[in-house]
Amino acid sequence: MSNNVFFEPTEIWTQTCNELKKLIPEDAYTRWFQPLSLVDYRAGKAVLGISNSIYQYWIEENYITTLQGAFETVTGSNVKVEFKTIQPDGSAQMVVSERTEPTKSKKKLHGRTARRSYADSIDLVPRYTFDTFVVGTNNEFAHAASVAVAKSPARTYNPLFIHGSVGLGKTHLMHAIGHDMLKESASTRIVYVTSEQFTNEFVSAIQHGELANFRKRFRMADTLLIDDIQFFAGKERSQEEFFHTFNALFDGNKQIIMTSDCSPSDIAKLEDRLVSRFEWGLTAELQAPDIETRLAILKSKATKLNIVLNDHVLLFIAERVKANIRRLEGALNRVAAWAALNDRKIRQEQVEELLKDFIQEEARHVVTIDAIQRKVAENFDLRLADMSSKRRPNNIAIPRMVAMYLSRKMTSKSLQEIGESFGGRDHGTVLHAVKKIEARITSDANLRQQIHMVTQQIESGN
Repeated sequence: MSNNVFFEPTEIWTQTCNELKKLIPEDAYTRWFQPLSLVDYRAGKAVLGISNSIYQYWIEENYITTLQGAFETVTGSNVKVEFKTIQPDGSAQMVVSERTEPTKSKKKLHGRTARRSYADSIDLVPRYTFDTFVVGTNNEFAHAASVAVAKSPARTYNPLFIHGSVGLGKTHLMHAIGHDMLKESASTRIVYVTSEQFTNEFVSAIQHGELANFRKRFRMADTLLIDDIQFFAGKERSQEEFFHTFNALFDGNKQIIMTSDCSPSDIAKLEDRLVSRFEWGLTAELQAPDIETRLAILKSKATKLNIVLNDHVLLFIAERVKANIRRLEGALNRVAAWAALNDRKIRQEQVEELLKDFIQEEARHVVTIDAIQRKVAENFDLRLADMSSKRRPNNIAIPRMVAMYLSRKMTSKSLQEIGESFGGRDHGTVLHAVKKIEARITSDANLRQQIHMVTQQIESGN
C-alpha cells in the first residue's frame, strides 16, 4: 500500500488482520487479535487498543514479529507497535512496547533487564552452583538429572521433580540449574519462588485486581523454579491457579522444576490432576548422605572457607552429624570458629563438647531398623517376630517388604545389613522388596497413604 499515511486506521487494520489470518491459527487470531482495534496510525507507528494488558504481554511474547510483518506487507514500511489500554470509562493509557524498540541502555543490559522484569525474585544464592555440590551415592541421580535439564531446558526432563528431607540439597540443585541456564543465555527469564510465595502473591493479586500482571510474571517465564511444592496441599484456589500456570508453561515448551519433602503421590490433599502432571517428567529423590559423602562435603567446605582441621576432627563430625547437610555444615562452622578464635588446634574432646547439642539432637531423631519394624508391625497389626520369620502369607509378606523398603529409604544401612535384620535374608531379597513396593505404591493409593503415615510416625518419634 502506498502513501499509507492517508488511509484510515480501520482500513489498515482490516487488511493487516487479513494478513494475520494467513499466518497464524484461527483460534489464536480469534483470541488475541480479533478483540483489538487500531486506534491510531501514522507513518511507521501503529497504536493498538487493548482492554487488558495480558494482550500486550502475549502478543509481544509470541506474535510481535508476525504482527510487524503483516503491517509491513500492508503499509510497505517498517512499523513500530505501541499499545493503548482502553479503560471502561473510555480513558486510555499508553503502553510502549519495549520488545519492538529497546533503548540503548536496555540493549546493553538486556539479560539483567529481562530477568528483573519477568522475575523480580530471581535472587539465586551465589554459592549454590554445581561446582559446590558434592556428589555421592545418595544424590548422584538427582545431580545428573539436574545437569541434563540445565544443558537442555524443556527438552530432557520436564517437569523435573526433586524430593527429599530437609537439608539434603534440593534448593542447592535448583539454584545450580538456574545459574547454568543464565551462563548459557543471560536473557533467560527465570522465576524462582517458594509455593508459599506463589500463594501469597496470588492472594495479593486478587485483592488488588492485578491477576493479569501475576499471570504474566509466571506464565511468561522460560523456566519456573518452585520450591517446597508440598505447601500447596489443601489450598484449592492456589492449586487451581498453579494448574493453569503449569499447563501454560508446559504447552509453551518452558522448563518447570519443583522440589518437595516427599514424592508427588505422597503429598496429602493435592489434586490428582496435579500429581499426574508432576509425574509427567522425571522424579528424582535425594537421600541422606553416607559417611563418605559427609566427609567429602566437610573437606570441600573447609577448603573453600580456608579452614584447617585435622582429618580425625572432620571424621568425628561426619560420624556424629548424619541428619542433613545443613546441620553438617553448621557443625563445621562452629568448630572452625572456635579454632580460629583460640588460634590453636582443637582436640576431639573439645569438638565433642562444642557439638553436644548437635549430637543430642541426632540421637533423638536417629532412625533404626528396629524402630521401623516395630512401627510397621504396629500399623499392620502384626507381631514384631513376623518381621524376621520365614512365614510368607500375603498379610505378612507385604508389611515385611514395606519395612525393608522403609529401612532402605530411612537409614544408611546397606542392603546386606538390612537383610540380616530381617531374619538373615540376602541383599537380593531386600532389593526385590524395595522394587516391588515402589511399583505397588504407584497404583495402590491405600498402601501409599499407609506408608506415608508410618513414615511420618517414625520421623516424629511417635
